[in-house]
Amino acid sequence: MPEKQKTTTTAGKSDNTSIFVANEYDSHVRTVVPFYEMLTTEVLDVIAALKPVPEVWLDTGCGTGYLVEQALKLFPRTQFVLADPSSAMLDVAKSRLKDKGKGRVHFLPVANSSDLSKFTLKIKPQVITAILCHHYLKKEERLGTIKTCYELLNNGGVYLTVEHTMALNEAARQINMARWRRFQLDQGRSEPDVDNHLARCGTEYFPITAAEHIHLLLTGGFHTAEVYWQSFVDTGFYAVKA
Repeated sequence: MPEKQKTTTTAGKSDNTSIFVANEYDSHVRTVVPFYEMLTTEVLDVIAALKPVPEVWLDTGCGTGYLVEQALKLFPRTQFVLADPSSAMLDVAKSRLKDKGKGRVHFLPVANSSDLSKFTLKIKPQVITAILCHHYLKKEERLGTIKTCYELLNNGGVYLTVEHTMALNEAARQINMARWRRFQLDQGRSEPDVDNHLARCGTEYFPITAAEHIHLLLTGGFHTAEVYWQSFVDTGFYAVKA
């Protein structure tokens, strides 16, 4: 087992909704999110299949800008617009991307996904991504956010999200949480840090089942909604606007 890592959480000095302060997020996220690299690769693969040459791609909850950094290489004709509710995360993303993209990267002011409708974009995005950010919303907030993203998208556009999801029953939930606990310990996190992280479920983030996600996406206006990737912790969904 790797040596126990000393990590800095947001306790007492929160600058975003994750457990790590923004300027340390990239150093530690792979210790708590299984298959993080695969998760990102799958996002890019789905977009390449469904919308291979998007003119505008809006990444809400952009975090440190890692996804857009990877997407810039694969979508050379795309303009990227980034938004996040954390000014600290936006600062890290701006620093990361300042010398990349040759004018193809644009930032909105600090905003939650539900507030994006107040910004006027010259061209409606063909792609909106929301990666590991909307599970911080409670059930009653999710539908409004989905409807906002639906309205922002151009016709034929693709909405893609990845979220922590809830198992179908309590027995499966306990199995998933046990696996997640073991994963984090294997990455070198301490038992108190792992236990504190798992205790956030239902108090700081609010997962719902994959079936509930599909229902909300369809209720929010999308004519097609499907799971494209799943681990024991996270599920990826895409939805298409008619």
